[in-house]
Amino acid sequence: MDKTERLFAVMDALRRHRQPVTAARLAEEQGVSVRTMYRDVQTLVGLGAPIDGEAGVGYMLKPGFFLPPLMFTPEELEALVLGARWVGAQPDDGLGAAAKNALAKIATASPEDLRDRINDTGLWPVAVWSARSRPPMPILGQVRLAMRTEKAVRISYEDEAGQASERTIWPVQLAYYEGKQTIAAWCCLRDAFRNFRTDRILALTVTEERYGKRRAVLEKEWRDGWEHNP
Repeated sequence: MDKTERLFAVMDALRRHRQPVTAARLAEEQGVSVRTMYRDVQTLVGLGAPIDGEAGVGYMLKPGFFLPPLMFTPEELEALVLGARWVGAQPDDGLGAAAKNALAKIATASPEDLRDRINDTGLWPVAVWSARSRPPMPILGQVRLAMRTEKAVRISYEDEAGQASERTIWPVQLAYYEGKQTIAAWCCLRDAFRNFRTDRILALTVTEERYGKRRAVLEKEWRDGWEHNP
């Protein structure tokens, strides 16, 4: 990797981190010495990159900064296309359409026209159903909306034994498996985290009621519980 490529890579690394990251960590990621990383950061600052921080403390990009369109490596493009095609095969029509639009924006925003390369990567996800035959599940979009806005969801749910119940939940995570989806949520009825299969949800309504806690806090609690009781 030459210096220009490394500078772009350092910018990509800084963009991934939301908290200050040390030069030592950046150097380890890029496979260079800490001294070289200090020089690279100073070079980027001299070129106008809005980098905050200092040696020994850490660096981060200022909020609101966007990199100009960059060239994608073959593997980066393959990863984007494969991921977007997998999303498109799921029964979430909203995400499927968004994935197609994202690829179109990537293709036209790049300095070179990537449409032919995107259409000819030779990589396709294997799904249990095709995008044409799988039944759409509008509730997936509603759950994603609830997580973004932190609005409570009221559901009618049927358990494995066929018993139906009404409950209010605070969705924390939405897992997409092949052929099914699962919502990890705080269940107000059980006063605990529970997993809900979307194919057992008989009815779902996003309410105007706010979560009792921020979703970030709930997610941490859920992850801590998962790690201790996998």
